[in-house]
Amino acid sequence: MVIKVFLATSSGSTAIKKKQQDVVGFLEALKVDYTQLDIACNEDNRKWMRQNVPEEKKPANGIPLPPQIFNEDSYCGDYETFFDAKEDNSVYAFLGLPPPPGSKEAESAEKALIVENGTHAEENADDSIEVPVEERNGDAHGEEEDGTQAADEEEGEGGDAERAEEEEAADDGAAEGETAGDEAPAEEEEEEEGEAVEESDEVTEDTQAQVEEEEEQEEEAE
Repeated sequence: MVIKVFLATSSGSTAIKKKQQDVVGFLEALKVDYTQLDIACNEDNRKWMRQNVPEEKKPANGIPLPPQIFNEDSYCGDYETFFDAKEDNSVYAFLGLPPPPGSKEAESAEKALIVENGTHAEENADDSIEVPVEERNGDAHGEEEDGTQAADEEEGEGGDAERAEEEEAADDGAAEGETAGDEAPAEEEEEEEGEAVEESDEVTEDTQAQVEEEEEQEEEAE
């Protein structure tokens, strides 16, 4: 691949001369092989350059000014696009050439490639992850263990319910026993009270009889 730089060696424009010198000097500094094609002294070069610059890249008057840069027959750009590529450290990409190892552009390209490949690798890794058979079996065993544990918990809850019923029954029995115990002393107290009433009645009758005897004796004495 040959880089072609179309120049006007006899241009009267100082700005055009400066731009041409900047492009040539930078290419020589990068040790890029290029060919200078003069459009001022060669009409064929002038025609070829004007015909191969894309229409959207031509100025309003339709006549592109030098310098214009090509890679073989592929259009690279004019001075402005070349300058932008130089500022972005992407001159080799602008020229359509692979950057030399160790250059800033090569390092940037490697980083971009690593990021891109890393992203694809992560996506592929996520897609290609397979769960080992042991882990799948482990999940199955885990589900069985969970089911067994749930059954044990249900049985435990049933046992707790039975124990609660037994405790309630025992509490009811104890309450009945206490009630029965309370009723027995109450009956004994009632019997004792009845006997006391009867004794009181007997004492009253004896006292009344005694009083009557004393009255009879007093009458007889009179």
